[in-house]
Amino acid sequence: MKTRQLLMMTLVAALAAGCAVGPNYQRSTVNSPAQWSEPLAVTETNTPAAATAWWKNFHDAELDALIGHAVASNLDLQIAQARVREARAQFGIAAADLWPTVDDSSSYSRARQSQHQPLLGSLPIPPNLPYQDNVYQAGFDASWEIDVFGGRRRAKESAKAGVEASEFGRRDTLVILLGEVARNYVDVRGYQQRLEIAHENIAAQTQALAITQDRFAKGLTSDLDVQQASTLLAITTAEVPTLETGVRVSIHRLGVLLGLPPGALLAELTTPAPIPTTPPEVPVGLPSDLLLRRPDVQRAERQLAVATANIGVAKADLFPKFFLTGAAGYQSINASDWFTGGSSFWSVGPTVQWRIFDAGRIRANIKVQDARQEQALAAYEQTVLTAFEDVENGLVSYANEQIRRRSLENAVTSSRKSLALANKLYANGLTDFLHVLDAERSLYQAQDTLALSERTVSVNLISLYKSLGGGWETAEKPSSLAFAPAANSSR
Repeated sequence: MKTRQLLMMTLVAALAAGCAVGPNYQRSTVNSPAQWSEPLAVTETNTPAAATAWWKNFHDAELDALIGHAVASNLDLQIAQARVREARAQFGIAAADLWPTVDDSSSYSRARQSQHQPLLGSLPIPPNLPYQDNVYQAGFDASWEIDVFGGRRRAKESAKAGVEASEFGRRDTLVILLGEVARNYVDVRGYQQRLEIAHENIAAQTQALAITQDRFAKGLTSDLDVQQASTLLAITTAEVPTLETGVRVSIHRLGVLLGLPPGALLAELTTPAPIPTTPPEVPVGLPSDLLLRRPDVQRAERQLAVATANIGVAKADLFPKFFLTGAAGYQSINASDWFTGGSSFWSVGPTVQWRIFDAGRIRANIKVQDARQEQALAAYEQTVLTAFEDVENGLVSYANEQIRRRSLENAVTSSRKSLALANKLYANGLTDFLHVLDAERSLYQAQDTLALSERTVSVNLISLYKSLGGGWETAEKPSSLAFAPAANSSR
């Protein structure tokens, strides 16, 4: 009866212990601007961002296939997924610490007692007293720490926030991966377009060189025109190896992003294709939406929750720990009566442990956790500011590069007209060859710069989508969301 009363009193004490030492976590409030400071371009709107599968806005089947392959086989993403599984297992360990532990054991031993031990040596011992015996024992023992001050609960809270942080970390890795695949694919197509422009200009400059050589042979011009045409052709031809290197390097990077050998995509991507075109409209949403959409912000917030809970874990060591322990089983020196009632034994009772001296170790650990919590708070606020900065930079870069591209399109049109006019005047002997060379050089530079700008527009849009935190909602597997509670819950 006393044992039952003891168990009930201990259980009631455990259930009544609703408080836990340490600060209760409250999500830090961050002031978001009402609007973006950078003016939106004609193609940008404040409507909610539709960035779930943003790469499909480029309408490029090859890009869609590359991203699908990368999501399935990228090694960085696999590492991030393994970290999520590790964090979930750590949560299981922390949750298990709230429950009792029960150990079962059985043993057999042959033992001999000393004839000269203090107790037996002081008593009259019969001559036939056996000093050697068989000892049979079987039973179990249990131990349960009653989490009166909440140290175990804070540890579970920390582990749970750690799971959520690792999940958001995996999503952030996914967002980065999507952006890297798209950017390198655009780089491949951009280098290929610049190569085509270079080859077209090499062909035109080769033809111009042949004309000057023919005119020189007929005595209609000097050797200076021939040498100048030859120099321009050599300079343009020298650009080809650099551009080919850019194509190969980007393809190699794409292969590694897809978890393949660097040269695995050469056959697939070597054939030139246009740079993916940008959509007519890009919804970017409001600044307040960004905090709930960017996984790196969500991860930093969960890491702050982890650091806050760890303060409670450290403070719990200042207080006594209460255990309920017990043991029961059978013990005998004869196997025949091993499991009889007379061989049974048991014990149960509470235990209190309280560290009264540790040279300041516990309080120093509390200071460590306080400092880590301050670091996590500053890191969270910095991540939020960086997120706003990324979007602002993306908006201005994407808008201004479109303006630059339109100017370059006009420059290419004017350069073509200038070259045609210079060739006509030179053929009629109305101008010298220097004007033709300048026109050819200007056309090549304008075309090459326009191709660079078209590539930059697409890359800037990719960076904007990345800064908005889009893509993980569509690209991730549904099963990965099985453990992702709301990040704004307070404890």
